[in-house]
Amino acid sequence: MAPQNKPNKNPKKEDKKEAKGVTPSPPAAPAGISPNQELQQLYTTQFNAEVDVARLTRLLTAMETGEITEELLEVCPELVEVQQKNQKLKFRKTILERSVKTQEDENAKKGIKTAADGPSKGAPDAKKSKEESKGGKEEQKGGKGEKKEGDNNKNNKTPSAPPKAKKHDYVVVKDFAGSIMGRLAHVFKKAIKEAFPTVSVPLVLAEATNPKFGDYQCNSAMGISAALKAQGTAKRPAEVAADIVAKLPVCPLISKTEIPPAGFINVFLNEEFIAKQCGEISRHGVRLPTIESRRVIVDFSSPNIAKEMHVGHLRSTIIGDAISRLFEAIGFDVLRLNHIGDWGTQFGMLIAHLFDRFPNFQKETPAIGDLQSFYKESKKRFDEDAEFKKRAYECVVKLQSSQPEFIKAWNDICDVSRKSNNEVYDKLDIKLNERGESYYHNRMEAIVEELKTRSFLREEEGRHLMFPTGCDIPLTVVKSDGGFTYDTSDLAALKNRLFEENGDWLIYVVDAGQSLHFETIFSAGRDLGWYDEAVKRVEHVGFGLVLGEDKKKFKTRSGETVRLKDLLDEGVRRSEEKLKEKCRDRDMSEAELTAARDAVAYGGIKYADLSHTRTQDYIFSYDRMLDDKGNTAVYLLYAYARIRSIVRQSGVSQEEMDKYAASNELLPLGHPKEVKLAKQVLKLSDVILQVVDTLMLHTLCDYLYNLSTTFTEFYSECYVVEKLEGTSKVNMNRLLLAHVTANTMETALNILGIKPVPKM
Repeated sequence: MAPQNKPNKNPKKEDKKEAKGVTPSPPAAPAGISPNQELQQLYTTQFNAEVDVARLTRLLTAMETGEITEELLEVCPELVEVQQKNQKLKFRKTILERSVKTQEDENAKKGIKTAADGPSKGAPDAKKSKEESKGGKEEQKGGKGEKKEGDNNKNNKTPSAPPKAKKHDYVVVKDFAGSIMGRLAHVFKKAIKEAFPTVSVPLVLAEATNPKFGDYQCNSAMGISAALKAQGTAKRPAEVAADIVAKLPVCPLISKTEIPPAGFINVFLNEEFIAKQCGEISRHGVRLPTIESRRVIVDFSSPNIAKEMHVGHLRSTIIGDAISRLFEAIGFDVLRLNHIGDWGTQFGMLIAHLFDRFPNFQKETPAIGDLQSFYKESKKRFDEDAEFKKRAYECVVKLQSSQPEFIKAWNDICDVSRKSNNEVYDKLDIKLNERGESYYHNRMEAIVEELKTRSFLREEEGRHLMFPTGCDIPLTVVKSDGGFTYDTSDLAALKNRLFEENGDWLIYVVDAGQSLHFETIFSAGRDLGWYDEAVKRVEHVGFGLVLGEDKKKFKTRSGETVRLKDLLDEGVRRSEEKLKEKCRDRDMSEAELTAARDAVAYGGIKYADLSHTRTQDYIFSYDRMLDDKGNTAVYLLYAYARIRSIVRQSGVSQEEMDKYAASNELLPLGHPKEVKLAKQVLKLSDVILQVVDTLMLHTLCDYLYNLSTTFTEFYSECYVVEKLEGTSKVNMNRLLLAHVTANTMETALNILGIKPVPKM
């Protein structure tokens, strides 16, 4: 039996070794272990160490030779931006070299010497030189009379970034439901159009910051006054505001308006209308705005086959699911797509390794087990064994030619990976339709043929490139070896979603680092006439990185990428500890505790992401995530459970509440805090309309937090159940308002993908 390791006298030294990613010494064998088991442990440790050494060697070689590999980019993400800039410079250099060559040829034909040859006899004057220079530039754009990719779009100019799609109003509201801002915007736009038909000024409508100036303010009069002045008509803002108010249609939402000298229009809401809307919610449930339905396709998550999902997939998965839930909640036709990486040259090495490790895989399902280790083993062999590498390439050819045994091997590998991914999706309650890169393989050939036929491709160094309008970097549609690229598959996916799936609104939830790529793909789609941006909305929903508490890319202590399974399991463990620390396990059954634990863990992880502006990086912190104070999921879940508890402990049944609601068309609102809470409840519709347009989900999180704090204010001043001389009196209007608040919170939490629980 191996001797026990001595305790480390210098723990800081051990931490330092771990921080540098050095494989620690194997742990001492536990008592009772057999020599064979101990030897197997040592073999495993040695193999892992060899894999690490090989990885570090590859990274070092790549750094020394200047080769930007995917592995190096994963370790040094800051190189991605440098690589993109380098690609831009490379193509700009190529364009300039061609321009110079074209100009030199023109000069030679006209007998003009270059600067290196010295001044030419009878050199043309400055004016003529400018004209020739202009002619040279025109040739640079058009290129020797050949038809180029940009000919269909007024020459192929190359600004610094591809043009983003113009902003159009895709959201057509049919019923505002409880919306306050939506209703006000509708009547004020109508009034302004009638009062000033020749003026086009955006509506400026906002909540009032001081209650004495009303609930909302329309501040458009100043802009209209300035526009009229430019047209030669002088009119003070206050006069403009009066004309707008005079044209306001009858609106039950507005109690009165006031116009101070500055020209603001102060709007006071009709509390009777607020009470009526809350009464409808108490009778019929929470209503969201009715919007003209669209066919929405949301592309999110997208892990690679044979690699375990890691923290890098967290944001796309959570944000994409919440966007899908939002559109489903308002009645849109939603197709959730998981564009997995299930095709490519890496499958050659995986299949070759499968043939060696599990030669009987065609009769028995291979027990691959740890997919990550399987991938590392095959990658190590691919990098070090020339014969294996050759076989791997042969496997790729056989796979792409659809030979049955290689398709079987590919399916087996995909199945193992799919099972691993589904464990994560099941925990997070996420539904997806898998449609990987392999789905588009045959469609890519059709794309290439279309681009060739329509003269959109340019051949350079054996590659076939497309230069979309306004893009610095072209799309590589066909590589020099005849293979396809991500550009090809993304073009095929775009066309499939527009034409075969009939998508009206295409959303790609991918990290912000891919924005240049997607804007180039979308620009190509517009050049090809695949869609009109005024009719169909195609957009990249980018997001920032997940950072550790050291404000660097979130990694394990040893520098490895954090597996998503491990992150979720750690959240569950800490969540259970937190609940038991607060003695919640004493008041709940085992099933209730499990439900609360999972709601806090998974809801906390989701909310920590969604409550931040998605375009920015955010710091992942378990402590902050599980804090029951402030804008966190735990606070909201406790607030929700508390409201449900208030209603439950009142002793009033659901039937009694329904009877009270049916007999009161208006939910009585007397106390100022009751009115404030009712107004906050109705703002959900406004927030939904805003998020549908911007896809910024933190707005919905902010609304939830404000609703919870507003309820706390209400409950501290308005007794739902009053104790009077040994008896209890239930204020039914307040009980129903609490019930409506809880239902509203539940609706919003469900959209975010967070499961509320009645007991915490």
